[in-house]
Amino acid sequence: MVMKSLLMSMLIPLSAAAIAQTRPPTGQTPREDAAEERLRTDFAWLGRYQEANARITGPVRVVFMGDSITQGWFDMMPGFFTPGRHGRGISGQTTPQMLLRFRQDVIDLHPQVVQIMAGTNDIAGNTGPMTLEQTEANLMSMTELARAHGIRVILASIPPADRFPWRPGIEPAARIAALNAWMKDYAARTGATYADYWNVLHDGQALRAAWTSDGVHPNRAGYAAMAPVAEAAIRIAMATPAPRASAR
Repeated sequence: MVMKSLLMSMLIPLSAAAIAQTRPPTGQTPREDAAEERLRTDFAWLGRYQEANARITGPVRVVFMGDSITQGWFDMMPGFFTPGRHGRGISGQTTPQMLLRFRQDVIDLHPQVVQIMAGTNDIAGNTGPMTLEQTEANLMSMTELARAHGIRVILASIPPADRFPWRPGIEPAARIAALNAWMKDYAARTGATYADYWNVLHDGQALRAAWTSDGVHPNRAGYAAMAPVAEAAIRIAMATPAPRASAR
Protein backbone atom coordinates (compact mmCIF):
# COMPACT_ATOMS: atom_id res chain seq x y z
CA MET A 1 0.00 0.00 0.00
CA VAL A 2 2.85 2.35 0.85
CA MET A 3 4.61 1.46 -2.39
CA LYS A 4 1.41 2.11 -4.39
CA SER A 5 1.00 5.55 -2.81
CA LEU A 6 4.63 6.36 -3.55
CA LEU A 7 4.23 5.38 -7.19
CA MET A 8 1.05 7.49 -7.53
CA SER A 9 2.77 10.55 -6.05
CA MET A 10 5.52 10.18 -8.63
CA LEU A 11 3.16 9.69 -11.56
CA ILE A 12 1.00 12.77 -10.91
CA PRO A 13 3.73 15.39 -11.54
CA LEU A 14 5.05 13.31 -14.44
CA SER A 15 1.58 13.30 -15.98
CA ALA A 16 1.26 17.06 -15.56
CA ALA A 17 4.63 17.56 -17.22
CA ALA A 18 3.66 15.29 -20.08
CA ILE A 19 0.42 17.21 -20.63
CA ALA A 20 2.31 20.52 -20.66
CA GLN A 21 4.76 19.15 -23.25
CA THR A 22 2.00 17.89 -25.53
CA ARG A 23 -0.23 20.98 -25.20
CA PRO A 24 -0.53 22.60 -28.65
CA PRO A 25 1.32 25.91 -29.08
CA THR A 26 -0.76 29.07 -28.95
CA GLY A 27 0.62 30.36 -32.24
CA GLN A 28 1.41 33.65 -30.50
CA THR A 29 4.70 35.36 -29.87
CA PRO A 30 6.04 35.51 -26.28
CA ARG A 31 5.04 39.19 -26.25
CA GLU A 32 1.47 38.31 -27.25
CA ASP A 33 1.34 35.56 -24.62
CA ALA A 34 2.52 38.05 -21.98
CA ALA A 35 -0.11 40.56 -23.05
CA GLU A 36 -2.83 37.92 -22.85
CA GLU A 37 -1.68 36.87 -19.39
CA ARG A 38 -1.66 40.49 -18.26
CA LEU A 39 -5.29 40.89 -19.32
CA ARG A 40 -6.11 38.24 -16.73
CA THR A 41 -3.90 39.61 -13.95
CA ASP A 42 -3.87 43.41 -14.51
CA PHE A 43 -6.60 44.20 -17.04
CA ALA A 44 -5.99 47.95 -17.11
CA TRP A 45 -2.20 47.53 -16.70
CA LEU A 46 -2.15 49.71 -13.61
CA GLY A 47 1.41 48.62 -13.05
CA ARG A 48 2.66 50.24 -16.26
CA TYR A 49 3.07 53.79 -14.94
CA GLN A 50 2.98 53.42 -11.17
CA GLU A 51 6.71 54.02 -10.70
CA ALA A 52 6.79 56.86 -13.23
CA ASN A 53 3.86 58.53 -11.48
CA ALA A 54 5.63 58.28 -8.13
CA ARG A 55 8.72 59.99 -9.55
CA ILE A 56 6.89 63.09 -10.78
CA THR A 57 7.92 66.33 -9.11
CA GLY A 58 6.72 69.81 -9.93
CA PRO A 59 3.44 70.91 -11.52
CA VAL A 60 1.82 68.78 -14.22
CA ARG A 61 0.58 70.82 -17.14
CA VAL A 62 -0.78 68.17 -19.54
CA VAL A 63 -1.31 64.41 -19.37
CA PHE A 64 -1.75 62.60 -22.68
CA MET A 65 -3.99 59.59 -22.02
CA GLY A 66 -4.28 57.10 -24.84
CA ASP A 67 -3.30 53.92 -26.63
CA SER A 68 -0.38 53.03 -28.91
CA ILE A 69 -0.71 56.24 -30.90
CA THR A 70 -0.08 58.24 -27.73
CA GLN A 71 2.62 55.82 -26.55
CA GLY A 72 4.35 56.05 -29.92
CA TRP A 73 4.29 59.84 -29.73
CA PHE A 74 6.18 59.72 -26.44
CA ASP A 75 8.56 56.99 -27.63
CA MET A 76 9.38 58.52 -31.02
CA MET A 77 9.20 62.25 -30.26
CA PRO A 78 10.27 62.67 -26.63
CA GLY A 79 11.22 66.29 -27.28
CA PHE A 80 7.54 67.15 -27.61
CA PHE A 81 7.04 66.12 -23.98
CA THR A 82 8.63 69.14 -22.35
CA PRO A 83 8.64 69.45 -18.53
CA GLY A 84 5.09 69.33 -17.26
CA ARG A 85 3.85 67.13 -20.14
CA HIS A 86 3.45 63.43 -19.45
CA GLY A 87 2.58 60.61 -21.84
CA ARG A 88 0.31 57.91 -20.47
CA GLY A 89 -0.36 55.86 -23.56
CA ILE A 90 -0.45 52.05 -23.55
CA SER A 91 -0.36 50.10 -26.77
CA GLY A 92 -3.52 48.18 -27.62
CA GLN A 93 -5.70 49.69 -24.91
CA THR A 94 -9.43 50.25 -25.14
CA THR A 95 -11.57 52.84 -23.38
CA PRO A 96 -12.66 50.39 -20.63
CA GLN A 97 -9.01 49.90 -19.69
CA MET A 98 -8.27 53.63 -19.79
CA LEU A 99 -11.28 54.39 -17.64
CA LEU A 100 -10.04 51.95 -15.00
CA ARG A 101 -6.62 53.60 -14.80
CA PHE A 102 -7.86 57.18 -15.27
CA ARG A 103 -7.71 58.04 -11.58
CA GLN A 104 -4.18 56.72 -11.12
CA ASP A 105 -2.67 57.99 -14.36
CA VAL A 106 -4.54 61.30 -14.69
CA ILE A 107 -6.53 62.54 -11.70
CA ASP A 108 -3.91 61.74 -9.07
CA LEU A 109 -1.29 63.68 -11.07
CA HIS A 110 -3.41 66.87 -10.77
CA PRO A 111 -2.83 68.12 -14.31
CA GLN A 112 -4.24 71.34 -15.68
CA VAL A 113 -5.24 69.57 -18.90
CA VAL A 114 -5.80 66.02 -20.04
CA GLN A 115 -5.87 64.96 -23.68
CA ILE A 116 -7.86 61.77 -24.24
CA MET A 117 -7.13 59.93 -27.49
CA ALA A 118 -9.05 56.66 -27.60
CA GLY A 119 -11.35 54.55 -29.72
CA THR A 120 -9.14 52.85 -32.30
CA ASN A 121 -8.88 49.64 -30.29
CA ASP A 122 -12.57 49.72 -29.30
CA ILE A 123 -13.42 49.57 -33.00
CA ALA A 124 -10.84 46.79 -33.45
CA GLY A 125 -12.45 44.85 -30.59
CA ASN A 126 -9.17 44.36 -28.71
CA THR A 127 -10.94 43.53 -25.44
CA GLY A 128 -14.14 42.26 -27.02
CA PRO A 129 -16.85 43.65 -29.29
CA MET A 130 -18.00 47.18 -28.45
CA THR A 131 -20.69 49.44 -29.82
CA LEU A 132 -20.05 53.09 -30.60
CA GLU A 133 -22.41 53.97 -27.76
CA GLN A 134 -20.26 52.05 -25.28
CA THR A 135 -17.15 53.88 -26.43
CA GLU A 136 -18.97 57.20 -26.17
CA ALA A 137 -20.10 56.34 -22.64
CA ASN A 138 -16.52 55.65 -21.54
CA LEU A 139 -15.30 58.89 -23.10
CA MET A 140 -18.07 60.75 -21.29
CA SER A 141 -17.13 59.11 -18.00
CA MET A 142 -13.46 60.10 -18.36
CA THR A 143 -14.47 63.64 -19.29
CA GLU A 144 -16.84 63.91 -16.34
CA LEU A 145 -14.21 62.56 -13.94
CA ALA A 146 -11.67 65.08 -15.17
CA ARG A 147 -14.05 68.00 -14.91
CA ALA A 148 -15.16 66.93 -11.44
CA HIS A 149 -11.53 67.32 -10.39
CA GLY A 150 -11.01 70.70 -12.03
CA ILE A 151 -9.12 69.35 -15.05
CA ARG A 152 -9.65 70.82 -18.52
CA VAL A 153 -10.31 68.23 -21.25
CA ILE A 154 -9.07 67.86 -24.81
CA LEU A 155 -10.90 65.19 -26.79
CA ALA A 156 -8.61 64.03 -29.57
CA SER A 157 -10.03 62.72 -32.80
CA ILE A 158 -9.23 59.15 -33.77
CA PRO A 159 -6.62 59.27 -36.57
CA PRO A 160 -7.74 57.98 -39.97
CA ALA A 161 -7.45 54.30 -40.90
CA ASP A 162 -9.13 52.16 -43.53
CA ARG A 163 -7.87 48.85 -42.13
CA PHE A 164 -6.33 47.35 -39.01
CA PRO A 165 -3.41 45.00 -39.80
CA TRP A 166 -4.02 43.02 -36.57
CA ARG A 167 -7.79 42.69 -37.24
CA PRO A 168 -8.25 41.67 -40.90
CA GLY A 169 -11.74 42.09 -42.26
CA ILE A 170 -12.71 45.14 -40.21
CA GLU A 171 -13.49 48.28 -42.20
CA PRO A 172 -13.06 51.01 -39.59
CA ALA A 173 -13.31 54.23 -41.60
CA ALA A 174 -17.05 54.83 -41.17
CA ARG A 175 -16.99 54.06 -37.45
CA ILE A 176 -13.99 56.35 -36.94
CA ALA A 177 -15.84 59.14 -38.73
CA ALA A 178 -18.94 58.58 -36.60
CA LEU A 179 -17.01 58.65 -33.31
CA ASN A 180 -15.10 61.76 -34.35
CA ALA A 181 -18.32 63.56 -35.27
CA TRP A 182 -19.78 62.62 -31.90
CA MET A 183 -16.64 63.78 -30.04
CA LYS A 184 -16.62 67.13 -31.82
CA ASP A 185 -20.26 67.71 -30.91
CA TYR A 186 -19.82 66.48 -27.32
CA ALA A 187 -16.80 68.75 -26.82
CA ALA A 188 -18.80 71.74 -28.03
CA ARG A 189 -21.68 70.88 -25.68
CA THR A 190 -19.54 70.37 -22.59
CA GLY A 191 -16.86 73.05 -22.91
CA ALA A 192 -14.10 70.60 -23.80
CA THR A 193 -11.61 71.26 -26.59
CA TYR A 194 -11.65 69.13 -29.75
CA ALA A 195 -8.27 68.37 -31.36
CA ASP A 196 -8.79 67.43 -35.01
CA TYR A 197 -5.85 65.21 -35.87
CA TRP A 198 -7.94 63.28 -38.40
CA ASN A 199 -8.22 66.21 -40.78
CA VAL A 200 -4.46 66.87 -40.73
CA LEU A 201 -3.49 63.22 -41.26
CA HIS A 202 -6.12 62.24 -43.83
CA ASP A 203 -5.28 62.11 -47.54
CA GLY A 204 -8.84 61.79 -48.81
CA GLN A 205 -8.97 58.03 -48.31
CA ALA A 206 -6.83 57.03 -45.33
CA LEU A 207 -3.81 58.08 -43.29
CA ARG A 208 -1.23 59.68 -45.58
CA ALA A 209 1.14 56.92 -46.69
CA ALA A 210 4.26 59.03 -46.08
CA TRP A 211 3.22 59.61 -42.46
CA THR A 212 2.66 56.02 -41.36
CA SER A 213 4.31 52.62 -41.43
CA ASP A 214 1.16 50.50 -41.23
CA GLY A 215 -1.82 52.69 -42.09
CA VAL A 216 -2.75 53.19 -38.44
CA HIS A 217 0.22 54.51 -36.45
CA PRO A 218 1.92 57.80 -37.33
CA ASN A 219 5.65 57.84 -37.94
CA ARG A 220 7.90 60.76 -37.01
CA ALA A 221 6.60 62.82 -39.93
CA GLY A 222 3.05 62.08 -38.84
CA TYR A 223 3.72 63.17 -35.28
CA ALA A 224 5.40 66.32 -36.59
CA ALA A 225 2.17 67.12 -38.44
CA MET A 226 0.14 66.42 -35.28
CA ALA A 227 2.24 68.65 -33.02
CA PRO A 228 0.78 72.02 -34.15
CA VAL A 229 -2.74 70.65 -33.63
CA ALA A 230 -1.80 69.60 -30.10
CA GLU A 231 -0.15 72.93 -29.31
CA ALA A 232 -3.21 74.84 -30.52
CA ALA A 233 -5.56 72.60 -28.53
CA ILE A 234 -3.47 73.06 -25.37
CA ARG A 235 -3.50 76.86 -25.81
CA ILE A 236 -7.28 76.87 -26.29
CA ALA A 237 -7.85 74.59 -23.32
CA MET A 238 -5.58 76.64 -21.06
CA ALA A 239 -7.42 79.81 -22.06
CA THR A 240 -10.66 78.24 -20.89
CA PRO A 241 -11.53 78.64 -17.20
CA ALA A 242 -10.84 75.45 -15.28
CA PRO A 243 -13.96 73.50 -14.35
CA ARG A 244 -15.08 73.98 -10.78
CA ALA A 245 -13.96 70.88 -8.90
CA SER A 246 -16.86 69.09 -7.28
CA ALA A 247 -15.13 65.91 -6.11
CA ARG A 248 -12.88 65.51 -3.09
